[in-house]
Amino acid sequence: MSKTYLKNRLSDIAYEVTQNSKTEKAFTGKFFDFFEDGIYKCICCDLELFSSKGKFKSSSGWPSFHSPLKTGIVDLIEDNSFGMKRLEVKCTNCKSHLGHVFDDGPPPNHKRFCINSAALDFEKK
Repeated sequence: MSKTYLKNRLSDIAYEVTQNSKTEKAFTGKFFDFFEDGIYKCICCDLELFSSKGKFKSSSGWPSFHSPLKTGIVDLIEDNSFGMKRLEVKCTNCKSHLGHVFDDGPPPNHKRFCINSAALDFEKK
């Protein structure tokens, strides 16, 4: 999938987030306070990434999930940008940037996959 194809297909913010690892402003994404039943998919390649069953309310301003839909569906990459030590979350299929994962989520794994709405599409179930 070429960058030109994605540039023509995605919104400006979706392109910047997924291809240039930008972050949408907190509390502005369409899925940060959205809790319908369904599956969240990669906006670039339609890979099913997260279930609404794994989504929880957080005060972060971004959609938050305790885990991906299944093991191996996202890549976690060390990210030391902006003087922080974080784990970047990328789609394992198309390598698009999705967000970051933190260790301040709910039990049992205490993970918070903090994902940009602009990187996601939603399929209602």
